[in-house]
Amino acid sequence: MAKTKQTLTQLALLVGLTATGLATFTAQADQLADIKAKGVVKVATFDANPPFGSVDAKTHELVGYDVDFAKALAKSLGVKLELVATNPANRIPLLQSGKADLIVADITITPERAQVIDFSTPYFVTGQQFLVPASGGDKLDDFSKARIGAVKGTTGEQTLHQRFPQARVLSYDDIPLALTALRNGNVQAITQDSTILAGLLGEAPDKAKFKILPELLSKEEIGVGVKKGEPALLKAVNDELVALEKSGEAAKIYDVWFGPSTKAPQPRSFTIEAK
Repeated sequence: MAKTKQTLTQLALLVGLTATGLATFTAQADQLADIKAKGVVKVATFDANPPFGSVDAKTHELVGYDVDFAKALAKSLGVKLELVATNPANRIPLLQSGKADLIVADITITPERAQVIDFSTPYFVTGQQFLVPASGGDKLDDFSKARIGAVKGTTGEQTLHQRFPQARVLSYDDIPLALTALRNGNVQAITQDSTILAGLLGEAPDKAKFKILPELLSKEEIGVGVKKGEPALLKAVNDELVALEKSGEAAKIYDVWFGPSTKAPQPRSFTIEAK
């Protein structure tokens, strides 16, 4: 009898531990519920990549296209927004480590990245282009053996190695540093999303010395990054992105940063659609 009681006790303890473990797993797996319980969503975004994210010189706050989408997502979740400044190389590590709940930082959807994080429906579509000296060549192939600057951890950096294996690719922490390298003659071209290059050139005091080549190196779809195994959070993000498109708010955000009144206007050639 004593042995039977001991066995039953052990079994009860095992069942209890299993139930506790499952409850813990469920709580951890439902990041959306956790965000709402804490009342804050942590979003990784750029602080040196205008017009997607940069520090406003007057307010010292992060502003940009991505920041406005982050604000809209936080509002839809009914929580406060905590922006986590990042650069391209640190985006995914911040998400995986739990230091950020979402990535809203001009991150291109790729098969490789989709193996480690989930992506929302695209909320921005762009393409990689070259910024070169005004006296430089007019075609991408003119730079096939050149020194080309790219931002670390970007698809542009990867595409350069594939497209121009004979080129020397130099990587920088952010696009302003790459532009400095171009100004100094350390590289003969730099690559980044077309809209980022247009914004960069529009703000440059010496913009007459440079030009953006019209040919696209690649087409890029930009999505919100979500940790793997968080379907509820991913659905909430997708639902809000589609709602922003239907209400016209997504187009308004685009016009603030890329519209006719900006220094480097870019026509909006995409719509946000349900995934």
